[in-house]
Amino acid sequence: MSDKEGLSTWQVFKSIMMSFFGVQTEAIRERDFTQGKPSQFIIIGLLITLASILGLYLLVQVVLFFALAS
Repeated sequence: MSDKEGLSTWQVFKSIMMSFFGVQTEAIRERDFTQGKPSQFIIIGLLITLASILGLYLLVQVVLFFALAS
C-alpha cells in the first residue's frame, strides 16, 4: 500500500480497538500517523466509545432488572 492510499475503515477500526486495550504496536502507530486521516479516527473512535457506553448501560439495566425481580 502506498502512502497516498490511506487506511481502510477496517484498518482504522482494528487500530482503535487495539489502542483501547493498550496493545498498539509501534509499526501500526506509525502507519496510522502517516497514512490515516484524523477524521476517520475521530468518527470511528466516537462511535466505538458511544457503543461501549450504551452496551455498559444496557448491561447494568439487565442486571438491575434481574436483581430487583428476585
